[in-house]
Amino acid sequence: MSKSRRSVRFQHRPSDGRRPSISDASDAASDPGSPSKIDKPATIPEEKPEQPPLTEYEKKRQTFITRTIWTFVMIAGFFVALFSGHIYIIGIITTIQIISFKEVIAIANVPSKEKNIRFTKSLNWYFLATSMYFFYGESVIYYFKHILLVDRVLLPLATHHRFISFTLYVMGFVFFVASLQKGHYRFQFTQFAWTHMALYLIVVQAHFVMNNILEGMIWFFLPAALVITNDIFAYVCGITFGRTQLIQLSPKKTVEGFLGAWVCTVIFGYFMTNILMRYKYFTCPVNDLGSNVLTGLECEPNSVFIPQAFDIPEWTGFGRTFYLAPMQLHVLLFATFASLIAPFGGFFASGLKRTFKIKDFGESIPGHGGITDRMDCQFIMGFFAYMYYHSFLAVYKASVGDIIEAAITGLTVDEQLEVVRGLGKYLYNQGEVSESILELLSAELKRR
Repeated sequence: MSKSRRSVRFQHRPSDGRRPSISDASDAASDPGSPSKIDKPATIPEEKPEQPPLTEYEKKRQTFITRTIWTFVMIAGFFVALFSGHIYIIGIITTIQIISFKEVIAIANVPSKEKNIRFTKSLNWYFLATSMYFFYGESVIYYFKHILLVDRVLLPLATHHRFISFTLYVMGFVFFVASLQKGHYRFQFTQFAWTHMALYLIVVQAHFVMNNILEGMIWFFLPAALVITNDIFAYVCGITFGRTQLIQLSPKKTVEGFLGAWVCTVIFGYFMTNILMRYKYFTCPVNDLGSNVLTGLECEPNSVFIPQAFDIPEWTGFGRTFYLAPMQLHVLLFATFASLIAPFGGFFASGLKRTFKIKDFGESIPGHGGITDRMDCQFIMGFFAYMYYHSFLAVYKASVGDIIEAAITGLTVDEQLEVVRGLGKYLYNQGEVSESILELLSAELKRR
């Protein structure tokens, strides 16, 4: 019979007789002071304990704070530019369309780097510059032709502006065709189409927004304010009594919030219009880009801003006469478009982001995402405001620029001199110029 082995101990087992667990091993590795555990080299400093990750609540709180701060920064900057003058608002619109174009193009530009296709990005910016040259030139020529057409240097550029723009575009088109690489035709033509879609959705619509500014600040500020107001009330009404999902592209949008925001936007638009139409700085077209809220503007107001008498028939039981500016009725349609149609610009942008599996178009605005995320509804609203104004509200009459353009492009030099002579006689008969000036003008014309 063998002897008992109770007194025998094995060096590789713990003295308490149990098998070492995983937790024991980890404790040994983490406790340098214990002689029974593995010691760490003295030269290696202890690792600092990692900070616990932020909870979902803390992340939302930080995002909310950042978003709120930048919201007030944007509002303050916007109103400073608004009252500083039209040229500053035009500068903001220009910046917005450039950044928006960059954000939209960047979505589809990543594969071009992977495929090592040259000139793709350069062509995108070239077409943007060409489009901006064309649209900005059209606006400047239309609103400031009385300045351009009498300048010797600017006259050729104004007269041949469209042909110059066409030539620039054709040069880009030829360069694109010459840059096509075998094996990448489908991809490059897709990029070409994507670029032109971005130009249409951003640059073209931004052009009409800029024209709204030149027609009068109210045609820019009021539509923009209606969209922002509708977005705010849609959120408030949605979280208050929203129950029914509106559209799958935006799961948080509800029918109740959608309709509630419409009612609130109509009310806001009515009272905001009543305030804005009292100030010529908002209602007058731009005749001086150096003007601001202090210098103001002077013009004969559009009849749409002049209150008119409306009678309620006696048979209704509320027979009375009240005064209302037609613009206060037109704004009901503006508010309706901002509430029921403009949000689909945002839904379109949401569908685009889902297609490319991205959350935001960019990170241009901390807490808000990209510029495009904030302007997706504004572009289509500005387009509508331009079309509605020129279809129903604009007053068309001959301007100084129109007369000068007609005289320069439609009359011979002798006929132009005859016009000058006739205007001189008319102004003299009206007592606007002295006889000496008329004689001097006549003497100069005889030398011809």
